[in-house]
Parts: sequence; C-alpha cells; structure tokens
Amino acid sequence: MKRWIAAAVLGLSMAGVAHAAIDTYEFAKEGDRERFRELTKELRCPKCQNQDIADSNAPIAADLRKEIFRMLGEGKDNQQIIDFMVDRYGDFVRYKPALNAKTALLWFGPAGLLLGGVVIIAVIVRRRRVQRTDSPDTLSSDERERLDHLLDKTKHD
Repeated sequence: MKRWIAAAVLGLSMAGVAHAAIDTYEFAKEGDRERFRELTKELRCPKCQNQDIADSNAPIAADLRKEIFRMLGEGKDNQQIIDFMVDRYGDFVRYKPALNAKTALLWFGPAGLLLGGVVIIAVIVRRRRVQRTDSPDTLSSDERERLDHLLDKTKHD
C-alpha cells in the first residue's frame, strides 16, 4: 500500500512538469516554418542562458517565439530578425556571435590560452633539459670512496 501511495505522489508531482507550454503557429509557407525552427534554435533564451528559445519553457522564450513569428509574418528576413534580437538583448542572445571587436576575445581567447599553455610547457621542458646537461653526473673522489665503502659494507652483511 505504501508503494502505491508513493507512486501516486510521485506521479502527481511530475504532472506539473509534463504540462509545459507548446506553441502552435500556422505558417503561410512551409519555408517560413523551417526558418522559424532555424531561428529559434539559433537564438539563446536570455533567462535560461544554456537553452535555445525553441526548447525553453521560460515566459520570455515564449515571447521571443511570438516575436519571431510576427516578424516572419511581416516578411522580414533572418538577418533582420537576428539584428532585432541582438539590438534588444545583446550579442549574448546568439549562440554563434558575429566576429567583431567586442567578440574577438570570445572567438580567439581559447586558442590563445591553448597556445600560451603549449609555449609555457615547452619552456619548462627546455629548461629542465638544459639543467640536466649542465649538472655533472660524475662523483668526486671523496664521494667515490664513500660509495665504495658503503657498497663493501652491504656485501659483507
């Protein structure tokens, strides 16, 4: 009986999650439907941050989908719609921001860090090699005598 109650409570608690809003839009042309899908996958939800507006259930994502639908109905092209969203929400709203002075660090920063790491590792390895060749590996005569004495002791024990 306890298992049935637990299952019922779990099922009822999950029911709220299952009622996510589903937008239904009627498009005049199939091309507009495809453009809508493409645009909603390309734009990031300002609230969720790691979700595109197609997959987000946030109210602002629903508003952005409505806005895209409205702009498509007005005959605006993809670039005009993206420019409108960037003007309103900044470059963050795009998953693939345009390459410009503001986003250069975003595009080239990881490669620069990787290259810097490789250079640092190369310098460290080179210094260690130089230190190995500079340091003498030979023993002084006193050290040799002491070593021979220690080795003789271990042989007799």
